[in-house]
Amino acid sequence: MTEAVSNKPIIDLKGVSVFQKNKLVLANVNLRVNQNDFVYLIGKTGSGKSSLLKLIYADLPLETGSAQVCGFDIKKIKRKEIPFLRRKLGIVFQDFQLLADRTVEENLKFVLKATGWKDKAKINQQVSAVLDAVGLLTKLTVMPHRLSGGEQQKIAIARALLNQPDLILADEPTGNLDPGASNEIVRLLLRISESGKTVIMATHNYNLIHKFPGQVVKCEEGSIIQSANKFD
Repeated sequence: MTEAVSNKPIIDLKGVSVFQKNKLVLANVNLRVNQNDFVYLIGKTGSGKSSLLKLIYADLPLETGSAQVCGFDIKKIKRKEIPFLRRKLGIVFQDFQLLADRTVEENLKFVLKATGWKDKAKINQQVSAVLDAVGLLTKLTVMPHRLSGGEQQKIAIARALLNQPDLILADEPTGNLDPGASNEIVRLLLRISESGKTVIMATHNYNLIHKFPGQVVKCEEGSIIQSANKFD
């Protein structure tokens, strides 16, 4: 198991093929993403966006090519090492995936305890820090169903920040939100990127890309196109 080196890209994929249930979804993927990059991953439904993200966080096996993610070799990674990779990642899903029977605080503490945190004072401090980062420190004792969709997604982003990851992967994080809440989520992810983290946001909402320009990687017809320029 190797650690990330600061002068290397956060993600470096070369000649990668992405399979989903033995079906080739993307072929010959070459992708380089550096620290602090904010990248939109775009494409139609079924074009391979989610599959590519799953390969990056080692939920799909790497069949061909080479892939380095946060200092880990995805081709050689062992099952027991995957949790260590994922502690360097923060993953945000479209449907929030908050535990409905626990408060915001309990949701966040659950993740920290599950990833090896034991010091109660440090746990409390980290929960407060991530909630403050997303502007929801006042929601500590609130149940998820009492929050708006946008607030629930902000809590999901706070959860993704708990282990101070190098990389945030957001898979259609605005898919269930109205335009106003969607704008807030993208602004928040941009601030997180500006703070020194890398963010990849999968979306098919081109309005957001026009409003908040960033690098663009497009999944199309079984391959990807990486643009160093802003979306046009």
